[in-house]
Amino acid sequence: MNSVGFDLDLTLADTRAAIAAVYEAMLPSLAYPIDVDVVVSRLGPPLEVELAHWMPEEEVPAAVALYRKLYPQIALPATEHMPGAREALAAVRRAGGRIIVVTGKNVRDARRTVDLLGFDVDKVVGSVFGADKGRAIASFGAGAYVGDHVADIEAARAGGAASVAVATGAFTADQLVDHGADVVLEDLTHFAGWFDSWTAVSPL
Repeated sequence: MNSVGFDLDLTLADTRAAIAAVYEAMLPSLAYPIDVDVVVSRLGPPLEVELAHWMPEEEVPAAVALYRKLYPQIALPATEHMPGAREALAAVRRAGGRIIVVTGKNVRDARRTVDLLGFDVDKVVGSVFGADKGRAIASFGAGAYVGDHVADIEAARAGGAASVAVATGAFTADQLVDHGADVVLEDLTHFAGWFDSWTAVSPL
């Protein structure tokens, strides 16, 4: 039960400026306008889902390919860790726990992000969102899943894990509570204290 799953974007990694920069670089090559501020305001779902808001379905694969071509050289240098991320991972390790990252980001860029930021994790699963994350969470044996999106609450439920929500993304703490999170933290700087208390009363 002391093993934990984490979302990536806006939970462990601050990718807002990074993703915005990739979209800005894409715009001259696209036939359809994209409001980059709107995109960044609702990070979470897979890239294909976001692009489908802005262009016909048949245009999405080419835009995805362009985005992923640009991502390594543009986004990675602009990616930072979220406050408390390193300390949160360290708290799990101190308890002898294992760590899985389960994210809507494709696994290649997710792994690149994890490696860039020096996060010590055991497994990375990408291109899954909402309840579809549940299988990875459950098969890993994570007792808790941490994320910033209401869909991450659904992911935790589907995976049989405690839902730990951080109000570092598009949703306020009240919205995360209303959606049924088991625990709501302002950010990951509060995770270690919660986790130490949780493992003290939970069977390991």
